[in-house]
Order: sequence, then C-alpha cells, then structure tokens
Amino acid sequence: MTPNDLAISNVIPLHDRILVTRFEAKEVEKSGIIIPDSAKEKPQEGKVVAVGLGKMEDGHRVPVDVKVGDRILFGKYTGNEITVDDREYLILRGEEVLAKLGSAKAAATSKK
Repeated sequence: MTPNDLAISNVIPLHDRILVTRFEAKEVEKSGIIIPDSAKEKPQEGKVVAVGLGKMEDGHRVPVDVKVGDRILFGKYTGNEITVDDREYLILRGEEVLAKLGSAKAAATSKK
C-alpha cells in the first residue's frame, strides 16, 4: 500500500458517488506552442480512485457503472473539488460520468 492509497482510504464515497483524480493538463500543444499555467483549462478526463456502493431504488441497490482504475470523461462544471493531503480530487455522481474510455489513448479535449 502506497502513502497515496492511505490518504485515499480516508475518503470513502457514499451511494453513487465517485472519487476521481484528474489527468494533468498538457503544457505543449501539437503545434509546439507552450501554454502558460494561467491559460490551461482543467482536463475533463480522469481516473476513478474510489466508488460508492450505488444508490438505492425501490429497495434495491443499483451499482455504479464504473470501477476503480477506469478512465472516464466528465462535464466541465460537474462534481465537487476536494483536497486530501495536498492532492486534488473530484467527487462526482454516477450520472455525471459522460463516458468510460478504452485502453486506447483518447484526447478528451481535442477539437476538430
């Protein structure tokens, strides 16, 4: 167990909540332009760190569609940001997850 795992073990999402860590924003665009910190947008892609048990509906628990380790896409203004031991996390509801990403590398912020 790493020190990071110990910090996260203190945060247990409830119901259909998901604890996510964002991927780092790119510093250099494909064209080679370096983006300063003040102009970077937070990525809308992250890795699932912890998942709640699911929400209750009609007396039955409905599990969340993602699991720990999944790469996901989420909306720009969704979730609540928290800080645990100087690391930033995002807590999302299960319905705020837009998509799970496969193993192939996908650019969440690419524009056509």
